[in-house]
Amino acid sequence: MISYKELAVCDMDLSLFAFFDRTQIVNQCWRKVEGQWKILDVPFVDHWSEEEYRQEIQYLQNLICGDGYVVGGFVDGHLKGFASVEPALFGTCVKYMDLSNIHVSRDMRGGGMGRALFNLAKRWAKDHGAEKLYISAHSAVESQAFYKAMGCVEASEYNEELAQKEPCDCQLECLL
Repeated sequence: MISYKELAVCDMDLSLFAFFDRTQIVNQCWRKVEGQWKILDVPFVDHWSEEEYRQEIQYLQNLICGDGYVVGGFVDGHLKGFASVEPALFGTCVKYMDLSNIHVSRDMRGGGMGRALFNLAKRWAKDHGAEKLYISAHSAVESQAFYKAMGCVEASEYNEELAQKEPCDCQLECLL
């Protein structure tokens, strides 16, 4: 049975991720070529090292301390997915909040946890004044299919800082 809970700073340590597998085998990605979206062969394996998990833990702790939102999905007490939302509103009309993370362990993908985490993040952002969720999203074909199924579309306004930080990501938004 899957359970969800908002995470606190005290929840954040390396042992939280002991049963979490971030690995993603990517073969094709969406890329904007001459103003048109195309699927290109871009094979690679996305896998977090222990140091990347440590950096993520520090990031999530800072986010929680800064009034952001971090929610985890658990199976048998083990973290199998998480999402996070930055608390600051941004954009020319100050209507966006950033979905800074959404990850589901490899062994749990396709089972509905991502949808549940996404919906929890949307609810939190809406309850905190946002009109749209902004996502600088992994461009893998599978990742983009997930976001499309969640109702995401290309962002009408790009967050240039996020777009420059991850130039291969797709900049998306979702109406709340």
